[in-house]
Amino acid sequence: MGFFVTSVGAGKGADLGGIVGADKHCQSLATAAGAGGRTWRAYLSTQGKDGVPTVNARDRIGSGPWSNAKGVVVARDVNHLHGANDINKQTALNEKGLPVEGRSDTPNRHDILTGSRADGTAFSPNDTDMTCGNWTRSSTEGVAVVGHHDRAGPTTDPWAVSWNSSHQTRGGCSQQALRGTGGDGLLYCFAVN
Repeated sequence: MGFFVTSVGAGKGADLGGIVGADKHCQSLATAAGAGGRTWRAYLSTQGKDGVPTVNARDRIGSGPWSNAKGVVVARDVNHLHGANDINKQTALNEKGLPVEGRSDTPNRHDILTGSRADGTAFSPNDTDMTCGNWTRSSTEGVAVVGHHDRAGPTTDPWAVSWNSSHQTRGGCSQQALRGTGGDGLLYCFAVN
């Protein structure tokens, strides 16, 4: 396994303890699933604000290939991941090898936190906060960009079915706000080695 969607969020909305805390969350879940011998990173970007440097999600996850818990390759390399990858509801499994609820399920948990553009790069520091304060906020302040692991949206427009850059959260960064748009504070985790 080199890729999974977290089965649970950190529990504090989009406050993940920064990008380092998000990586620890991925590592902890991977370890509990028997895959802790690898280095795991959360697929998250940061915006270069408040003393935090700009980080592109695509630059921090290794070079691939990445397979899910069932051994299915979801992407061969970084370019394939940000092109015609094989991430969808059937392949975007959690660390336990189980499917994650999508748009057609109750509850819907298809919003995955990324804070990224479709090409895996960060938003500019001059843009509105798209990372809930670089993953440190759990209030009504700020928003986070999310992707849809099931590639399902209200329309078939590219943004609506993007795995990593579909829309902003509504109403802030709290757990309640994340659930209000179809999420639960879940992350994509990738093995870098």
